[in-house]
Amino acid sequence: MAKGFSKQISSIAFSLQKTYEKILTAKPSLTIVALAAVGVSLFLLAGGIYDIMTQPIAAYVTSAGEIVAFYPYGITEQLLLESVIVMLFYALGVVGFLIAYRSTKYAYTPSQAYRFLLIGAVLLLISYVLLEQNLLANF
Repeated sequence: MAKGFSKQISSIAFSLQKTYEKILTAKPSLTIVALAAVGVSLFLLAGGIYDIMTQPIAAYVTSAGEIVAFYPYGITEQLLLESVIVMLFYALGVVGFLIAYRSTKYAYTPSQAYRFLLIGAVLLLISYVLLEQNLLANF
């Protein structure tokens, strides 16, 4: 009985060691790492930690039945829907940067490069305007 038990323990230790080595030598895709980094950045910039810590309500409903996503009367309060919308605006800006970067692939076809650069710049501008409008609504 003791001999069989020690064999099981040694085989478990061996399998754990192999699993540990696989984890250390694993090389994830660069695209997955980049998407994870962008996702974490968007989460942090939009106030995700605040949302987790304080658990704010999603939105206010006024007496007229309108849904208010932004709380305009103070900068210390944030609604859940507000941070989700800001996260989407930041994501729109990231997509604008990526499309503008993609325009560098088409150096030998200037019209296509110009088109991608223009689309990326427009998305960046839209994202900036929406974010500033959102931030100014809070003051």
